[in-house]
Amino acid sequence: MDYGAGLAGVHIPGLSQERIVSIERDILGKNAGYARANRARLAERGIFALNLVSSPGSGKTALLVRTIAALAPTHAIAVVEGDQQTSNDAERIRATGVAAVQVNTGKGCHLDAHMIGHAIDELAPAPGSLLFIENVGNLVCPAAFDLGEAHKVVVLSVTEGEDKPLKYPDMFAASDLMLLNKSDLLPHLDFDLAACMGNALRVNPALQILTVSARTGEGLPAWFAWIEARAARVAAAASATAKAG
Repeated sequence: MDYGAGLAGVHIPGLSQERIVSIERDILGKNAGYARANRARLAERGIFALNLVSSPGSGKTALLVRTIAALAPTHAIAVVEGDQQTSNDAERIRATGVAAVQVNTGKGCHLDAHMIGHAIDELAPAPGSLLFIENVGNLVCPAAFDLGEAHKVVVLSVTEGEDKPLKYPDMFAASDLMLLNKSDLLPHLDFDLAACMGNALRVNPALQILTVSARTGEGLPAWFAWIEARAARVAAAASATAKAG
């Protein structure tokens, strides 16, 4: 049973609705404590952490490989890879030359803040570095779990359908940026780009949206600039705090 998707309204034999809600609050409360610790630890060292979330097959790993290739010459980078099984994605990331830790969740459908804390221990990312967290492919469970990241970035491929933000609103509401990936396929698909963006903004009016292609590189400079601007602010804040102390 996964508690990350929210248990209110779910029927579990032998448990009252009040007990189910209590269990969910306990799980999310403990996670929130670990997330606060992660966030404070990252902020102190000026590390900019992004939590990449999506359904399976959206192109997260391909996008991450392109991002690393572009930013590694000027930024230290570390990666946490989350999957139920295998180390396939971590191996792809390590092939780029950056450090990566694979976290296998088994029957779990998301990473949690406690897992990320251990991964940070193992990676020991450098001060002022970028930390990318590639979450388990799932548009439901990861929405409820804060990992201590600066932002959630939801990746939606144009092959998935423009109604996904309406079907899985919690994920899009929790994210600060949506990357519409595989834009190179648009000429071959019956996909309404404007409708998809409109649906996402109905769920989250503050959501920023970029259209990109991990295959061709379309739109990626804007994505890289988005990262660099926010990472610079995090590093500057940490530097100012250190000087004040």
